[in-house]
Amino acid sequence: MGLSTHVLDTMHGTPAGGMQVKLYTTRGDEAVLVNSFALNPDGRNPDGLLYDSASLRPGTYRLVFDVAGYFKARGVALPEPPFLNQVTLDFGVADTRQHYHVPLLVSPWSYSTYRGS
Repeated sequence: MGLSTHVLDTMHGTPAGGMQVKLYTTRGDEAVLVNSFALNPDGRNPDGLLYDSASLRPGTYRLVFDVAGYFKARGVALPEPPFLNQVTLDFGVADTRQHYHVPLLVSPWSYSTYRGS
């Protein structure tokens, strides 16, 4: 099971390969950086799961996606400041026997997420 993420660029209709992502564990206002990586060409962590089932613990987590940096690198002209800069998703893991998949669908102007499987 474990924790995973996947990002789709809805402006171009492609995975968001190259987007920079940071993963944190959180407790209240405190956030501790766990991992920082660039998404592979399929829009996923190149190392696979962010946490495998043995390492994932109940608690709260944060994923930070560098949306503006990604679209600027793709040559998209963005206003200054961009409408979306970094998208931050705070979420909780209650049952580590289940898989937690956190997808992001994003354009320079909007995003959505959900708990996937």
